[in-house]
Amino acid sequence: MSSNSLRQTGPLVRALSAASVFLERIAIVMLLLTTSLVILQVIARNFFQMGLPWADELARYGGLGIVFLAVPLLLLHDRHIAVDIISARVRGRAGMVLRICNEVIVMLFCILFLIGGYAFLVRAGRFVTPALSMPNLLFYLPAMLGMVMFAIVSLLRFARVVSGHPVAAASQAPAMVHEESVP
Repeated sequence: MSSNSLRQTGPLVRALSAASVFLERIAIVMLLLTTSLVILQVIARNFFQMGLPWADELARYGGLGIVFLAVPLLLLHDRHIAVDIISARVRGRAGMVLRICNEVIVMLFCILFLIGGYAFLVRAGRFVTPALSMPNLLFYLPAMLGMVMFAIVSLLRFARVVSGHPVAAASQAPAMVHEESVP
């Protein structure tokens, strides 16, 4: 995102954008790690008849990070997958009510996820993963951190919709997301 488009937004959006881009970079590293580990597993199993349980566990950890750490940035800049067949066509007051309802549902999802994640980690947090003996609190940290950021971004989007502003934080795509033009 250009610094010019960031200046048009408030300090909260700039901070969320910077934090989201940082999380996205971690997710990219996790993608590279996961890809490398999967390739290593395939080679080990097919050529050396060896299983690598630690590699499988790290690949799962990377998968969690890829998904949950990238989501806040996508939502912040309205680049997430959205089914908007109806909402894109509804204008005026009805459109505003529909957008508010949509943001409320997303916030409720975040709250329920965080409550469920907390309840899960209270019970499972004292255990470790089988292959690496990684504490479950650390293993599920990317999911919880990503969902906390997702909830904050969701709250910001709700405030923007209620105040009549566009939900996207700025008109330009984030720096790490590349769009291809389709003729």
